[in-house]
Amino acid sequence: MTFLHPEFIYFMLPPVLVLFYFLLTQHEQHLQFFSDEVLSKLRVQTNMMTLKARNGLFLLMFVMLILALAQPVIEDGKVKIQAKSADIMIALDISDSMLAADLYPNRIEHAKKKIMTLLERAKQERIGVMAFAKDAYLVSPLSFDHRAVRFLVKQMQPSHITEKGTDFIQLLNTASRMLQEHDQKYLLVLTDGGDESDFTDAIAFAKEEGIKVFVLGIGTERGAPIKRKDGGFITYKGETVITHLNHAVAKLATQTGGAYIESVLSDEDMDAMLKEISAKTDKRSLAEEEITRYIPLFQYPLGMAMLLLLIATSSMSRRKQVDLPMMLASVIFLLQTTTSEAALFDFQLLEDAKTSYVSEEFNQSARLYADYASRHRTEEAYYNQANALYKAGQFENAAKLFEKIHTPDKQLQAKALHNAGNAYARQGTKGHYQKALEAYEKSLKIHEDTQTRENLEMVKERLKEQEQKEEKNDQNEQDEKNKDQNKDQKNQDKQKSDKEEESKDSDQKNQESSDDKNQDSKEQKSDKKGGDKNGPQDDKDAEKKKQEKTKSDKALDKKRDEQAEEAQQDQVESMMSDMEAKKWQQRLNEDTPGHLYKLQPMKEGRKRDENEKPW
Repeated sequence: MTFLHPEFIYFMLPPVLVLFYFLLTQHEQHLQFFSDEVLSKLRVQTNMMTLKARNGLFLLMFVMLILALAQPVIEDGKVKIQAKSADIMIALDISDSMLAADLYPNRIEHAKKKIMTLLERAKQERIGVMAFAKDAYLVSPLSFDHRAVRFLVKQMQPSHITEKGTDFIQLLNTASRMLQEHDQKYLLVLTDGGDESDFTDAIAFAKEEGIKVFVLGIGTERGAPIKRKDGGFITYKGETVITHLNHAVAKLATQTGGAYIESVLSDEDMDAMLKEISAKTDKRSLAEEEITRYIPLFQYPLGMAMLLLLIATSSMSRRKQVDLPMMLASVIFLLQTTTSEAALFDFQLLEDAKTSYVSEEFNQSARLYADYASRHRTEEAYYNQANALYKAGQFENAAKLFEKIHTPDKQLQAKALHNAGNAYARQGTKGHYQKALEAYEKSLKIHEDTQTRENLEMVKERLKEQEQKEEKNDQNEQDEKNKDQNKDQKNQDKQKSDKEEESKDSDQKNQESSDDKNQDSKEQKSDKKGGDKNGPQDDKDAEKKKQEKTKSDKALDKKRDEQAEEAQQDQVESMMSDMEAKKWQQRLNEDTPGHLYKLQPMKEGRKRDENEKPW
C-alpha cells in the first residue's frame, strides 16, 4: 500500500500529535488542591467517559482523517497510453456563393456548425483550419487546442477575402506546404464545389503531392440566390445568379482516395465523415506514456474517523449495566456495513462513468450511469445517463429518458428537452422530426435559447423538404400507376383487336368452306348434267382462294411473331436496366484510390482563368 499524497502525513500529523500530547498529559486544575482519596469520596459516580478518553478518541479521529487525505492506494498494474493523431487540415470555402441561403441560415454558417461538430467529436486529433476562395489562407495551424480553433472559425466571413472565385489547385498547393512534413496528407474541404466542371488538373496535383481529399458538399440541388449586404442579390449579365451544389467536386475526393458526403441538417454526415477519415488515415504516434493504475482505499480511514467522532461525542457509559445499548449500536453498524460500503463506492462509480465518457466508451459510461441512477434516482443522474446513451448512438432510448426528466430546475429541464429534440432529430424520420419540434417548443417555453431556436428552424426546414419529397413520390407513383393502367388498356385493346381479327379470319374460313361445299355441290350437279364442261375453270378459282387463305394465315402468323418479339425485347431491356443499375451501384461503392495569414503564392507560370464567374 502506498500514499498518493504523503505530504499530508509529513506536514499535518506531527502538529496534531504535539497538540494532543499536551491535552492528554495536562492535569486537571482541582487535582492541585485535593488528593485522589479525597476526590474519590467527594466525586459523584457517573457513567460518563473521562476527558482523557474522549481526547484520545479525537486524536485517533484526526489521524484517520489525515490518512484519508493522503489517499492510500494499492497498485493495480500499469497501462501504456499512446497519443496518436491523424493531423487533419480543414479547408472552409468562404467565396460569395457560400452566402446562399438554401441551408439555414446560409451555407457558410451551416459549414461552421459542421466544423464545430467535428471539433467536438475528434477530441484526440490535431486539427488545423484554412480559408479559401481564389487564394488560400491559414487560419489556425495543426493544434490540440480546439477551443482556440473554434473561436477562430466563428470569425471567418467571405468579406475577409477580396478576390472572388474558387480555386482548388491553389488550395491544394497551400495545404501541401502546410503538411509537407507528413508522408500522408489529409484535407477535409467544406465547399459548394464552385463552378468548375473539370477537376482533372486538381486531381492530378493532389495525387502528385500525396493528398487525400475528403469533401463535405454544402448546398442543395435546387440552389438559391446570393444575397448582398445591401439586401439585394448578386446578378450576372443582368440576371440574378442561382448557385447550386456542384456534384462534380465528388471526383476530386473519390479519385484521390478520400470520400465525398453531401451535408444534411443532422450530425449524421459528420459521423459518417469521421468514420471515413478513421478508416482511410494512418495516425501518427506523437507520444507514449506508462500510467500506473491504483485501487483507492481512502474510504476506509474516512469511515473509521466518522465512527470515532460518533463515539467521542456520545459520552457512552462504562458500566456493565448499559452494555446493551453499546451492543445494539454495534449490531446496527454491522447491518449498515453493506449500504455504507455501497455509498462510499458511489464516488468511484461516478469517476469510472466520467472516465469512460471522456474516453468515448459511451456504452460503458451509459451502463455505469444507469447503475448510479438506479441507486439514487435523481434527475441529474438520469440526465447523465441519457447523455451517455445519446453519445453511444442509442437515440431512441436517450430521447425517452430525456423526456422523463421533470425537475424544478428550469435550466436543467430546458436542457433535457433540448437534448430530447436533438435525439429525435438524429433519427431522421418524419414522425421523429415532429417529436423533435414538440421538444424544442417546450424547451423554448421554459428558456429562450439561440441554439434551440436554430435547431427548431432547421427541423422545420427538414420537415418541409420531406413533405415535398413525399408529394413528389406520391405524384411519381400516381404517374406510374396511370402509365400502367394505360399500358394495360392498350394491351386489352390489342388483345380485343387480335380476337376480332381471329373472329373475322374464322368467319372467312367458314364462309370459304361453305362456298367450297356449295361449289362442290354445284360441280356434282354439273357433272351429273353435263359432265366436265366447266371443270378447269373451277379448279383455277379454288386454287386462287387457297392462295389468298395461305397469304392471310402468313400475315396473322407474322403479326403474332412481332408481338412476341416486342414482349421479349421489353424483357431484355428490363434485364439490361437492372444489370446497368447493379454495375453503377458497384462502381459507386468501390474504394478507388481515391487573424488570417496569407502563404506564399503559387509557382510562376500558372494562369488565372479570366472567364471564371465572380462568386
